[in-house]
Amino acid sequence: MNNHDKIYKAPLDRIADFAFDEKVAAVFPDMIQRSVPGYSTIIAMTGVLAGRYAKNNSNCYDLGCSLGASLFAMASEIGKHKEHNAVKIIGVDNSPAMLDRCKTLSQPFNNITLLCENIETTAIANASVVVMNFTLQFVVKENREVILKKIFDGMQSGGILVLSEKITFADTHLDQLNIELHHEFKKANGYSDLEISQKRSALENVLIPETLETHEQRLKNIGFKHCDVWFQCFNFASLVAIK
Repeated sequence: MNNHDKIYKAPLDRIADFAFDEKVAAVFPDMIQRSVPGYSTIIAMTGVLAGRYAKNNSNCYDLGCSLGASLFAMASEIGKHKEHNAVKIIGVDNSPAMLDRCKTLSQPFNNITLLCENIETTAIANASVVVMNFTLQFVVKENREVILKKIFDGMQSGGILVLSEKITFADTHLDQLNIELHHEFKKANGYSDLEISQKRSALENVLIPETLETHEQRLKNIGFKHCDVWFQCFNFASLVAIK
């Protein structure tokens, strides 16, 4: 059973920058379901996309795999396709606390490999599918294009990148509207104003969102032939880019 997220429930004298530590790992499924609108849909369809695009004898990566939700969706859907042979699924995360729990949860799957390392240093090779669900937003802006270019270079022709991110809007009115709608979503899921405020302060210096236009232009500049948004709810979106 998932533990209930109470990390920011009580007033904090000092709000530290958000980190994927043991406290977060212990409540992560509850936290993300109550914080990210459409999360279950994104995870499920990430699996479907992987099942569609995974190729024989190729690698499928989940960069920033956390507790493995995307990994398991990918493995389940790929497993339904008998024509997919020798597909290796690789999960990467730099949080030992998250990966320790992911390792336990991944035991039913025999084709998942977990790596504890920074995605900046992860080697991408022979990839038919690469997934980054709410990961790039935690990378400093100046490194984002470098990482995406490395991914592109390590992908097969026709391979796909699934990129899910919290986004911002160039139009200040729309930006504020979507922030407020997101806060209402969190309130509806049981978070208090205090929890929302303290969590936002904790994330302020570590989660830096960008506009959809910025993401799309960067992917096109790198060389992806096709790129579009396949899911969006408020200030959360997921893109698919095809090499």
